[in-house]
Amino acid sequence: VAVTTGPGLIGSLLVGVETARTLSFSLNKPLIPINHVYAHLYGAFLTDTKPKFPATGLIVSGGHTELLLLKNHGDYVRLGGTRDDALGEAFDKVAKILDLGYPGGPAIEKLALEGNPKAIKFPRPMINYDDYDFSYSGLKTAVVHEFQKNPNISKADLAASFQEAALDVVVTKAMKAVEEYNVKSLIVAGGVAANGRLREMCENKIPPSVPLHIPPLSLCTDNGVIIASCA
Repeated sequence: VAVTTGPGLIGSLLVGVETARTLSFSLNKPLIPINHVYAHLYGAFLTDTKPKFPATGLIVSGGHTELLLLKNHGDYVRLGGTRDDALGEAFDKVAKILDLGYPGGPAIEKLALEGNPKAIKFPRPMINYDDYDFSYSGLKTAVVHEFQKNPNISKADLAASFQEAALDVVVTKAMKAVEEYNVKSLIVAGGVAANGRLREMCENKIPPSVPLHIPPLSLCTDNGVIIASCA
């Protein structure tokens, strides 16, 4: 019986763990604890073409932004992560600034299709740093300042320019890890992996010799299938 043990809200996790323990005991089956962030990567193993190791794993969601080096199943090294806001969290906050509603990711992506991604030159925080960490609080602040400075600015242009800057950072660092560690696959997973522009940028920038693996849209957000796949 596989169950998410973290990270997440402690109350929800406790309910799941206690239910799983009961099932494990009553069915006389082993209990397998799963890290749900790492499990996001296993949506990619449910497709016809399986990722090969070693692989670079990019996890982008509302609560997490991490780069991993996957040596084998269960054997991975965290290369870096966000120092403040996660990528999905930044999308949600910018959507709130623009009064686009929640969840912000799909709203920003939809509006960005109508805008010019080069209209506003937003910063790409930490894009040229030697490490694999990320930071999105500064980019979010830049959006706030731009909107306050020019309240009549095209929201579509602002959304498109923000999205381009935010995604450029994660894609650039993911490609850097692909080359540095000479991996055989790149896996991009998590809720933000449903973003069409992110998928397009990865496809355009990945070396031809390295297969790109992204889970189907239905498996990008939190779900029980990826927990089972990871187990």
